[in-house]
Amino acid sequence: MNSSSNNIFLIGLMGAGKSTVGKLLAKKLGRLFIDVDRIVEERCGVKIPLIFEMEGEPGFRKREAQAINDVCSANDIVVATGGGAVLLPENRKLLSERGTVIYLHANPNELWHRTKGGDARPLLKGGDGRKILEGLYAYRDPLYREIATHIIETGKPNVNQLVHTLMMKLELSQ
Repeated sequence: MNSSSNNIFLIGLMGAGKSTVGKLLAKKLGRLFIDVDRIVEERCGVKIPLIFEMEGEPGFRKREAQAINDVCSANDIVVATGGGAVLLPENRKLLSERGTVIYLHANPNELWHRTKGGDARPLLKGGDGRKILEGLYAYRDPLYREIATHIIETGKPNVNQLVHTLMMKLELSQ
């Protein structure tokens, strides 16, 4: 980790709580919170499902990688990445070099309960959401673990408890 950057990157599958936890963590630490998905949407002027529809997943991943690259030049920030940010080796390298990486871990069944019913998840469209999440988990979990400084279970505690646990882990690793 590049300790001079002091960045915190939250990774994990969709529904793991990256944005929710990230906002509260940034507030408690007095830092800027950045959501990579929001950056991509702001730059494109459209929501992520439309980007997927127009450019497919490869087009979205290219835009996401550029946003991650840009964000990583900042210091003392809390960043929620998209669930698939770890798919590209260059993203994994950049995140692990530029800060502390926190993997917000939840099992696929739990994630399915958190994400079902929403249209904002392009990868869950057109199929059995639970099976899709199981496949994404099987493929991505090792990638998340590869770069994670800390792994936090998001199953039982509420957001405040999660952030408290996370802050204690961050203090211990300073």
